[in-house]
Amino acid sequence: MKKLNISKDQVREAVSFIKKQIDCSPSIGILTGTGLGESLQSIKISFSCEYKDIPNFPVSTVESHIGRLIIGSFQKHNIMAMQGRFHLYEGYSPAEVTFPVRVMQELGVKILILTNAAGGLNPSFSPGDIMVITDHINLTGHNPLTGPNDDGWGVRFPDMSAPYDHQLAESAANAGKEEGFLLQKGVYAGLPGPSLETPAEVRFLKTIGADAVGFSTVQEVIAGVHAGMKILGLSVITNIHNPDNPFPSEIDQIIDTARKATRKIESIMGKVINKIDGVVL
Repeated sequence: MKKLNISKDQVREAVSFIKKQIDCSPSIGILTGTGLGESLQSIKISFSCEYKDIPNFPVSTVESHIGRLIIGSFQKHNIMAMQGRFHLYEGYSPAEVTFPVRVMQELGVKILILTNAAGGLNPSFSPGDIMVITDHINLTGHNPLTGPNDDGWGVRFPDMSAPYDHQLAESAANAGKEEGFLLQKGVYAGLPGPSLETPAEVRFLKTIGADAVGFSTVQEVIAGVHAGMKILGLSVITNIHNPDNPFPSEIDQIIDTARKATRKIESIMGKVINKIDGVVL
């Protein structure tokens, strides 16, 4: 049986390993989702390693997740980027899924940017659209804060009235306009996966106000809010769910659509990061 929580000693062992390899403290963390690991080409890398080489670090088991940590600089900011994440459906506990967020926290990261691939529920969306996440619905049945609270990491009952930073979201929307494409906005529903949604589940999700659905992000956002981070979430809409005319979703096509959006994602992140000093710091 997996441990419900992780210890601060385990996190600090991973942090100690990373600190020995770098000479800067990252202020911005990036965590990429399915097929989006290649959206980090503009980072000037000073150190990288595979997750398996970091003490206590989980390992990505999903083929479309590269499984590599990158430390480097982008414009005038020091960045810690994760090429690939961990999911509940892989058998990891919520604490293990959010292990990278705690490592970022101990390294001094204040801003967290997350990307994911998501199925579209809003009929106005199209495959390839980018959605700025304005809020989320946690339908996973799990929470990474369950269990004893470490007051050094955050308060027992963190407020979730604005988990996604409004200024970062607006900066992302403006970045899209500058690049000549419209970013969608909407609510992300997080499910445990890995089975995709039935037509009845799609109808339910639309009824409760979700615009997109996926198997990640909400655990990391909860941990990030607990850590006091400002958060930007970006979803690549890879397919559209129509419960009245259901069509099978093929994972290869989903990954391909996500990968085709990497240029847009990288462009948005670059412009947001460039304006961060004036936006949130």
